[in-house]
Amino acid sequence: MVVAAESAQMDPKGLERVEKLFMEQVETGVHPGAALAVYRHGKPVLDLYGGLADRESGRPITADSIFVLYSSTKAVSAACLHILWERGKFDWDDTVASHWPGFAQNGKEDVTIRHVLTHQAGFPDTPSHMTWDRWHDWEAAVEAMEQIPLDYKPGRVIAYHPRNFGWVVGELVRRIDGRPIDQFVREEITGPLQIQEFHLGIDPDMEERVAKLHAMEDCDRTSQVTIYNRPEVHTAVLPAGGGIATARGLAKFYAMMAGGGTLDGVVTLKPETVAEVTKQQSEGLDHTLDRQVVRSLGLSLGDPRSATPGNESIRTFGHAGSGTSIGWANPDTGLAMAYITNGFRAEVSNTPRLAAISQAVQDAAL
Repeated sequence: MVVAAESAQMDPKGLERVEKLFMEQVETGVHPGAALAVYRHGKPVLDLYGGLADRESGRPITADSIFVLYSSTKAVSAACLHILWERGKFDWDDTVASHWPGFAQNGKEDVTIRHVLTHQAGFPDTPSHMTWDRWHDWEAAVEAMEQIPLDYKPGRVIAYHPRNFGWVVGELVRRIDGRPIDQFVREEITGPLQIQEFHLGIDPDMEERVAKLHAMEDCDRTSQVTIYNRPEVHTAVLPAGGGIATARGLAKFYAMMAGGGTLDGVVTLKPETVAEVTKQQSEGLDHTLDRQVVRSLGLSLGDPRSATPGNESIRTFGHAGSGTSIGWANPDTGLAMAYITNGFRAEVSNTPRLAAISQAVQDAAL
């Protein structure tokens, strides 16, 4: 569905090409189903969904289908700290332990909040005992983060922290503000912005709306698909990778960021805060992902899934979700989008499909 294209300075024919590519990817079996939402200058211009939510039952993707975000969740979780920093509650170079004394164990005394947000904290691997059946136990996660030892000296090595990032960010929010991170997100971000569909832990009665994840033919992490299809995981608060949302819900968050922290008259962040948190902090080889990355405070810059090769812009910030999704914004073009699929692919085929949609969206901007 194309909406208000002309008023938002979008090329209607360009948007038709985006829709055609979107449907081609579904019809040719790149993934069973997907949803795409695009904003320009704070206005919704595209809202697409299609395909199957469940190949076995034939259940279709509908307007209210919600998707597992994997690490596309991280951008919203990081925004909680962005808000608290703006309010003067901490400094980026504060040690984590200065707000959370129990964290200062096993060499982590010097880990700073900046280290955590840039994946340079030095403890990337999820503790082996923190299996999916313990994800509902927040205190177990807190204890695990307190006891985890360092693999690298803080600030020396970029190594993506897939799950530990979220537990540390979430506990920092609770220690600094007093509210659990899921409550903070509702009261400070999604509620005021009237984002109806972004959840850190869903109510059980929403389960029937969740698009089932499917391991595609080249999927290299089938266990991830199995685990994240569990209803028990959907109701857990997982700030690193357990968000569940519609594409329009995630895209609306990025529309706020693209607008300098304001959308529809609601001020979530000041423009100078958005500029601060989207400024480059680190660049180099990520030892977890084994590829070059550029990062700001909790966000990826110029991500290879945000444009086709050679067209990536350091001004484009966002975050992708393992094997499935991408969300990003660019303040210069005023574009913001979220593209979520339910087909988990290896990066060799995942990156090109997400990049192709991202590039088509950019090409449709006048």
